[in-house]
Amino acid sequence: MRLNLRKATLLGAGAVLLLVTLAGCQAAESKPEGIGITATAQMQGPGGEPMGSVTLEQGPLGVLLMADLTGLVPGAHGFHIHEVGTCSPDFSAAGDHFTLEGVGHGFLHEDGQHLGDMPNIFAAADGSARADVFNTAVTLADGKDTSVFDADGSAIIVHEKGDTYGSDAGAGGRVVCGVIEKN
Repeated sequence: MRLNLRKATLLGAGAVLLLVTLAGCQAAESKPEGIGITATAQMQGPGGEPMGSVTLEQGPLGVLLMADLTGLVPGAHGFHIHEVGTCSPDFSAAGDHFTLEGVGHGFLHEDGQHLGDMPNIFAAADGSARADVFNTAVTLADGKDTSVFDADGSAIIVHEKGDTYGSDAGAGGRVVCGVIEKN
C-alpha cells in the first residue's frame, strides 16, 4: 500500500508541475506585443506654435495617452487619433479619425466607435489641459491593423469644441495637431 501511495504522490506532483509549466508557456505566448513601447506627439497650433505634448505608452490592454497641453480656449475639446501622421500643410491633412472599415463614429453609435475616438479633454481657465486617457482599441506595436504606426502613421488632433459622442462628432474645427512618433 505504501508503494502505491508514493507512486500516486509522485505522479500527482508530476502532473501539477506539467500543468504549471504548460500554463506558464501559454501565458508567455498570449502576452500582448509591444508592452512598454512609448511614443510622443509634440502638439502645435495652426501657426506652428508649441502647445504641449501627448505621451503614449503601450500597456497589456491598450495605450495610455497622457496629454499636457497649453493655449486652449477654456472648456471641452474633442480629442482624437487621426488616420494620417501629418499636420501640414494644414490640420486637415491628418485625415479622418483612425479606424477600421465599417465602424461608425462616437461612443453612442450602435455599431461601435472609431478606434481613434476618445473622451473629451477639458481646458482650465488658463487654457491648460492635463488628461490621461486609456484607449483599448489601438496599439503601438508594429504590423497590427490597429497600430497607429501603419504605413502613413497617425496624428492626434484637438478640436475647438467637445465631441457629442454621436454619429456626428460636432467638435468643430481642428485647433491643435501633433504627429505620433516612437521614442
